[in-house]
Amino acid sequence: MADLQARTGEDKRATEVPVLRWEEPPEGPVLVLLDQTRLPSEEVELVCTDAPALVEAIRSLAVRGAPALGIAGAYGVALAAARGFDVDEAAQALAGARPTAVNLSVGVRRARDAYHAALARGGDAGQAAAAALAAARQLHREDAEASARMAEHGLALLDELLPGGGHRILTHCNTGALVSGGEGTAFAVALAAHRQGRLRRLWVDETRPLLQGARLTAYEAARSGMAYTLLTDNAAGSLFAAGEVDAVLIGADRIAADGSVANKVGSYPLAVLARYHHVPFIVVAPVTTVDLGTVDGTSIEVEQRPGYEVTEVLAPQAQVSGAGSGIPVAPLGTQAYNPAFDVTPPELVTAIVTEEGAVSPVTAEGLAELCGKAGHARA
Repeated sequence: MADLQARTGEDKRATEVPVLRWEEPPEGPVLVLLDQTRLPSEEVELVCTDAPALVEAIRSLAVRGAPALGIAGAYGVALAAARGFDVDEAAQALAGARPTAVNLSVGVRRARDAYHAALARGGDAGQAAAAALAAARQLHREDAEASARMAEHGLALLDELLPGGGHRILTHCNTGALVSGGEGTAFAVALAAHRQGRLRRLWVDETRPLLQGARLTAYEAARSGMAYTLLTDNAAGSLFAAGEVDAVLIGADRIAADGSVANKVGSYPLAVLARYHHVPFIVVAPVTTVDLGTVDGTSIEVEQRPGYEVTEVLAPQAQVSGAGSGIPVAPLGTQAYNPAFDVTPPELVTAIVTEEGAVSPVTAEGLAELCGKAGHARA
């Protein structure tokens, strides 16, 4: 895996720097990723030539966000197949790279199943690799289409809950084009409101410990010309108390069968604040993020991140990951509790918005019906 190039220019939209793309140079196929650990200071691309390089990119958060991880996982299987590596071994490594994000394993499985189905039909290795790549490309297209539909459904719900426009939306982590084949999940809804003149203010949680709101959501909001303000995570309560938040919009990395939502750590406290202050708390995610095989929130595996992400802060221009790359802010040897996600119970979620529509109130029955409608049934 290597840097491909750095891009410059202040006027380009985020969607003009693709999150990931498949390329076929003379030396063999590669998966090219926008390295999100280098944003917002520079736009640098990474080239992955095999599944281990992609696994490392996923673990380091060079590529991240539930839908994008699903797409990356599918392309990773296709890459292993095209380059003649062990497809099942690559699939297993990719699927386990980020355990909480269910889309990753879904994307891996789709490409792997397409590969084996082609072999079962009598195809050779080349035809099976082509089938895996076709599955990855189809998932990429589907996610872009789902993003557009989520934005439409989400804006309709906002207008129903908050008639009159002028929405002041609080969001957490990053849910825009950087996590998607399209314009994102929760951020796409806010962007749709902005384009129709109905967004008064986007409140952006900085999102500790990796500052994905400050680095990435603010980056996307600025490039889209949105009115936005950055705040520390623990300042959100004062915003609610001042009556400055009309709705909370977040994404999800896994939604259990009962409607429990795993999202970037800090989401659950926002749900509690929103309930106390009678503010809608809305989750926006594609149907592929719903895992009917996970019964409830207690069954969701929550990834634990390295302690140095809490005990150090990044030096200017430093990459996001890597022990010792930041400035120590705690005594040497300090232990850190650093879960990547927390889980919000369904009773605190006003609605879950998907490309197939919204579920409100959030119930197991409503989610199952929506997934069945989408042809998305996982045991």
